[in-house]
Amino acid sequence: MSFQEKNIVVTLTNFSLILAFYLFRIFQMVQSDTFTSTNLFWLWGIIALLAVIGTIVATIFTHIVGGIVHKVKTNEDPHIEDIQDERDQMIELKGTKVAYTFSSIGIALAMLTFVFGQSPLVMFALIIFFGVLAQVIADIWRLNLYRKGF
Repeated sequence: MSFQEKNIVVTLTNFSLILAFYLFRIFQMVQSDTFTSTNLFWLWGIIALLAVIGTIVATIFTHIVGGIVHKVKTNEDPHIEDIQDERDQMIELKGTKVAYTFSSIGIALAMLTFVFGQSPLVMFALIIFFGVLAQVIADIWRLNLYRKGF
């Protein structure tokens, strides 16, 4: 697995876990009638923190463990190919295009809920949901392009 693929798998795993946590907390807040602006903004802050810190820590941890496993298996120092060529840049751009597309559609749907009389909190919660979902879909798309050998 290449350096870029490892990074994509790490971010995909991280954002999938974040999405699951977010959905769990939102459903929990709705069921217990604690779906308030204060709780939603706290949840948004936690999600942002998990996205940044979690991805950085998980990426570093993955590369360290991968290097240790490689050293134990082959008794050679691991060689990291972190150079991006045009193919890697094209895959990154295509993934970004997919993320922007899904995020834009999600934001439009979230605004429609507000137009149809839902609370602004519902709109804000959906914007966060579709932003994280767009990242997950884009990572799946990028990984698929790497696996195809594009």
